[in-house]
Amino acid sequence: MTRGVESLPAPNERRRLREAAHLTPEQVASAVGVTVNTVRSWEAGRTRPRGRMREAYAAFLAGLASPPAGPEPQSEAPSGADAASAEAAVSVPETTGTAEPESTAPPQPEAAAEPEPAAEPAEHPAPAAAAAATPTPTPAPAPAPAPAGATAGFDALYAHAAPALARQTYLLTGRRALALEAVEQAFHRAWNQWPEVATDPDPEGWVRAVAYEYALSPWHRYRHAHRQPDPPPAEPSDRILLDAVLALPAIHRRTVLLYDGVGLDLPDTAAETEATTPATGSRLLHAHADLAERIPELAAVPPQEQSAVLHGLFAALQPAAPLDLRPAAAVRGGSERRIRLWSRATLGLTAVIAAATAYTAVTAPTHYEPPRSPGESVSGVPPLSGPQQLTEQSRQLHDKLRADPAAGPARIAPKVE
Repeated sequence: MTRGVESLPAPNERRRLREAAHLTPEQVASAVGVTVNTVRSWEAGRTRPRGRMREAYAAFLAGLASPPAGPEPQSEAPSGADAASAEAAVSVPETTGTAEPESTAPPQPEAAAEPEPAAEPAEHPAPAAAAAATPTPTPAPAPAPAPAGATAGFDALYAHAAPALARQTYLLTGRRALALEAVEQAFHRAWNQWPEVATDPDPEGWVRAVAYEYALSPWHRYRHAHRQPDPPPAEPSDRILLDAVLALPAIHRRTVLLYDGVGLDLPDTAAETEATTPATGSRLLHAHADLAERIPELAAVPPQEQSAVLHGLFAALQPAAPLDLRPAAAVRGGSERRIRLWSRATLGLTAVIAAATAYTAVTAPTHYEPPRSPGESVSGVPPLSGPQQLTEQSRQLHDKLRADPAAGPARIAPKVE
């Protein structure tokens, strides 16, 4: 392993050779056959190439170090810092027992709006003196300038990250509709918080974290639209792979997809899953062991090559139905419509609360009125005293006296009848 690493320049020398040749990390990644994040990790010294990737990368750097025409470039001896950096890269212990990801499938072209200086580590600047002393070879075609404006930046990020993110969320959930919904929800939030996303060092990672969190939410199991399983892939190997991945716990599923599918190194995978590096390595070991029991292609290779095999299997998986994404303009429009809808709903609810409060203030009593006590039956009260009820004879006499004159001698004088 030490002899293989010595055939490569120091990490910052690799970056200096690339910049002297006027090449971007995307062009180097396409030439070697790895992802852009892998090239940046190699140039930063966080990871080291292995196997066929190391041989291809060494040959590519050797071609950059010897230009086809012009005087021989002045070679510089690696400084003490470079030698220490290379020695540290060799002597890093493999605490988790897992190999660094080796991507075999060529990546999709990087978005033009991705901020290149923010993604490069600051501790490995290119030596200005060496760059000035090195003759400039025939420059490669310069990439297209980054589009200006928030709309162009968002569209570039969507075009670059959305297709791969849809496949990743499909592997996480096994459901096409939920995968597309998770990607759209993530880019809705990205457009709503675009100033924060645009200044983030890794905008693709920002969107990916939001999509993963939405896709793995346990509340989806209660939704009627996601209760029925999707049809399995047409290829038997794809069905075996998807069933094996879905059988893993959610956190192991996410860790394996980030490490083996996306190509992040172990510290970056631990940071995105909010776990320690030893815990992430342990999750990878258990996940690889579980997948090897279910996937014949994975059980037939040694453990140090399982990451490369899984990367190829993830890239070759074809869902039963194509993952058709909406255009970026439709996603932006949907996000803006949702914001307007929520704003109107908030204003309407506020108006209803204000009207109810005003009506209560107007109709509420201004003083205290004690409630009336209910009637109760009282025992022990004596009966009502007074004249007795008239008999029939007494009533006739009473009526006769009322019919007679009220006064005068005729009242008392007898009548001859």
